[in-house]
Amino acid sequence: MVLTEMTSAGDEETGPFMNVHVTVNGAPRSATVETRTLLVHFLRENLSLTGTHIGCDTTNCGACTILLDGKAVKSCTILAVQADGRELRTVEGLETDGKLHPIQEGFIEEHGLQCGFCTPGMMMCSVALLQKNPHPTEEQIRRAISGNLCRCTGYVNIVKAIQHAANKMAGPSGGGRP
Repeated sequence: MVLTEMTSAGDEETGPFMNVHVTVNGAPRSATVETRTLLVHFLRENLSLTGTHIGCDTTNCGACTILLDGKAVKSCTILAVQADGRELRTVEGLETDGKLHPIQEGFIEEHGLQCGFCTPGMMMCSVALLQKNPHPTEEQIRRAISGNLCRCTGYVNIVKAIQHAANKMAGPSGGGRP
């Protein structure tokens, strides 16, 4: 962790800065950021991963949900420097070798999206749920997504999408990918 103090010319002062090294979707990434940079801004602005959406900056909407060391977190309330040395997974990391993740397929098949703004956060929250509980009840699904707001769908099809993914991941042999 290298911390540097910097200021820019003119009236605006910036700094201190820090090099942040993370693993994102399986690949090492790094950038130098102001220590006050939120993780959501680091992902979008420094790493060009724009699938993570900015909705409220107050943890109310869940549009910025990602996985941090496998746990669903709202990236608008975590500083990028707090993620230094950690593993991040964003919606861009769900697809593998050109094949959609079962949760992505579920959202398509069950019409779990409309405008799509909440979708990345909903998907990441759902992936975390299915990693912990591969066979959730409807009540458990609704509780798990309760921190993610959707203003379009009414949640019925989102719940169906998560159930679809759970069934697909269980498959005929009971296995699947998280």
